[in-house]
Amino acid sequence: MTTETEPRWRRLEPDQRRAQILACARRLFGERNYESVSTTELARESGVARGLINHYFGTKRELYLEVIRELVFIPDFAVERLAHGTLEQRVEGSIDRFLDVIERNRNMWLGMIGTGGFGRDEDVARILREADEDTADRMLETLGLKRISAGREELRAMIRSYSALAKSVTGEWMVRGTLTREQVHTLLCTTLLAIVRDVHGPLFGRTG
Repeated sequence: MTTETEPRWRRLEPDQRRAQILACARRLFGERNYESVSTTELARESGVARGLINHYFGTKRELYLEVIRELVFIPDFAVERLAHGTLEQRVEGSIDRFLDVIERNRNMWLGMIGTGGFGRDEDVARILREADEDTADRMLETLGLKRISAGREELRAMIRSYSALAKSVTGEWMVRGTLTREQVHTLLCTTLLAIVRDVHGPLFGRTG
């Protein structure tokens, strides 16, 4: 039986079933806004009973927020894959991954950063703040600075501020069309390198 013809209602392990529901929800919420996607549709498209949506995620709202968390938090496997090579290679790889992820999830990303016409959502804003904190630590690990102590909190603050730039320039690219992806990539790479080498480095040194 091919993947295309295999029934969606086949028995799966809980983690697999949860991942299947998340993948379906990510697609539907990416195609349309939150209000237009029903729990019934989510269950049907995921090939599960509606009760399983509630079992794994609680409500549609909680499922939506979990999709956002999955989108904005950097997973362990990505850090492990990116944390190799020179500083320049690590920065290039990190920005490439970031742009790939948001391009695949364009509508959700624009809605999250407030440029998709959906208004401000306080729960989403809270998740983004948490993600900024987590990303600061993940970036230190990815760039080979996990054990740095001198100026660590200052560098984390710089990376959090850099996250605001990343959100802004993706809007320029995806909404206003004033920048291309290549231009955004160059801007984000050179800025992150400047933060680490030209700002933090001279102030605190590269080792702690």
